[in-house]
Amino acid sequence: MRSSSKCASTPHSTSACRLARAVRDGVPATSGVLLQFPLYGGIFGMIAYTGLHQTIADRLVSVSNEFLYPAFIAIHSRVLGVFVPSGGGKWVVEAPYVLDAANQLHVDQGWMVVVHDLGEAGANLLQPFWMLPTPAILGLKARDVMGYTFAMFLALFPPPWSS
Repeated sequence: MRSSSKCASTPHSTSACRLARAVRDGVPATSGVLLQFPLYGGIFGMIAYTGLHQTIADRLVSVSNEFLYPAFIAIHSRVLGVFVPSGGGKWVVEAPYVLDAANQLHVDQGWMVVVHDLGEAGANLLQPFWMLPTPAILGLKARDVMGYTFAMFLALFPPPWSS
């Protein structure tokens, strides 16, 4: 069995592929999650500490208003959540600019957190990242549950033309 220090950080591995293999061999059910979340921390650092969050927030303010901003963020969160599934890590990256723009537009921050989470919930039904460890433990594949999550998505978030 590999030591946990080999799986904990890159200095012990000579390449990213070897690190990924070591983590996958050590903790197969959660290796994807363990490798992904430190990347979100790095992206958060770049956005929060370089002034990029202010640039993004200013752009959001320029294309929105206090009434449309919540709907815009819900759609933004859903679309981004399908392509960048995170199980919550995405909020850490997005919070600085979403909340900064909300302040500039005088939109309640608590409401923006709820709106963002609702968008993310819809994305999680289309791309169920949240269940990543479960199929590995139960011996299932994502396709075994995708039909159920997609049906729930359609029931909870019907297309506008279905009314």
